[in-house]
Amino acid sequence: MTPEDLSKRMLSLQDSGCHNINLVTPTPYLPQIVRAISTAKADGLRIPIVYNTNGYERVETLKLLEGIVDIYLPDAKYGSNKAASSYSRVEDYLEYNISALKEMKRQVGNLKVNNMDIGEKGIIIRHLVLPNNGAESFSLLDMVARELGADISISLMGQYFPRYKALDSDDLGRRLTNEEFEEYHFALESRGFENGWIQYPDQVDGGFLPDFQVKDGWN
Repeated sequence: MTPEDLSKRMLSLQDSGCHNINLVTPTPYLPQIVRAISTAKADGLRIPIVYNTNGYERVETLKLLEGIVDIYLPDAKYGSNKAASSYSRVEDYLEYNISALKEMKRQVGNLKVNNMDIGEKGIIIRHLVLPNNGAESFSLLDMVARELGADISISLMGQYFPRYKALDSDDLGRRLTNEEFEEYHFALESRGFENGWIQYPDQVDGGFLPDFQVKDGWN
């Protein structure tokens, strides 16, 4: 698909009633995507651009997106480099991730919604809880509260579902229980977080997600 084709597709999605253009893991194709967005906006694209990323990003890259991206939807996967090394074979995830999150918030601020509770601008941080605190979630929540403020929107996800080699792991070979996940819900509130979404394990059927509406406060 050429940038011109992508631009037309974005406009077609807007015409069909889509709420945003959601770019999933777009970093390898950013030059072409930015060109497509520029063309589409000149031709009438008005809905928000969402940058959906694993959060392992360079600040230098994100700075080039200022004024282009409306909503950042990054993961914050781990609360320690030890966990990142164990599960993603990345030794410096934490440093890149927290710097990226801070730059994203600087650009777009906290989440803002319209009168239909649909997101228009801001940042939403997603965190997938792993069994046995494998993601070092408590440390991560402390770090986010300290570095970005507890007023930021958090999507705390209990949808972890073991597959492939994880099934043979003592740490990752099972799903979370609701009782286990309750500790992380309490950890959010005890650290002052008030905005975002909570997804308990029993809300997920076979790894597939139900539909959620965007609104202030925990949902």
